[in-house]
Amino acid sequence: MRQLAAYEARKADFDALEATIYAASVDALEQAREVAARGITFPIGYGVSMEESQTFGAWQAKDQHGIYIQPSEFLLGRGGVVLGSMYASGQVGRMGVDEVLTFMTNRERRRREQEGA
Repeated sequence: MRQLAAYEARKADFDALEATIYAASVDALEQAREVAARGITFPIGYGVSMEESQTFGAWQAKDQHGIYIQPSEFLLGRGGVVLGSMYASGQVGRMGVDEVLTFMTNRERRRREQEGA
């Protein structure tokens, strides 16, 4: 939840970059509603299946309890090009919102310079 809250807190900065934030989870609708009720305003997908996670390249892990989907984050550019991705087995290594905004701001600046805007 902390990760989503951090993105929500900076949502105006993403809006200024014309960027959209989405979240998706294996959790049920009820849990997605609980998260949204805590002030998350961007779309939250729920009930992501193993098959669906494979379509967008999420990392899957296997242990003594079976196969499960690990946290995965993706930065998509215009046209759906993957600009960056992160796969984690816990909180360490997640994309920090400040770093994402810096990356996106710099990329937009370079794009505008190349277009002569």
